[in-house]
Amino acid sequence: MHIQAYTVEQVAEMLSVGRDKVYCLLRTGQLKSIKIGKLRRITDQHLADFVSSLESIDEA
Repeated sequence: MHIQAYTVEQVAEMLSVGRDKVYCLLRTGQLKSIKIGKLRRITDQHLADFVSSLESIDEA
């Protein structure tokens, strides 16, 4: 099993949003993450779940 983990900056670039927006999504629980020591990482599964949640909102 291969899991990719991204920095907040990488995720911001992938989603074409600012770093502050990613931190806001993390703070509100809309986007999940893991913490490794002092480092915050967002896995590919966290991203997939987040995008999936946005798609389900669009369909409603």
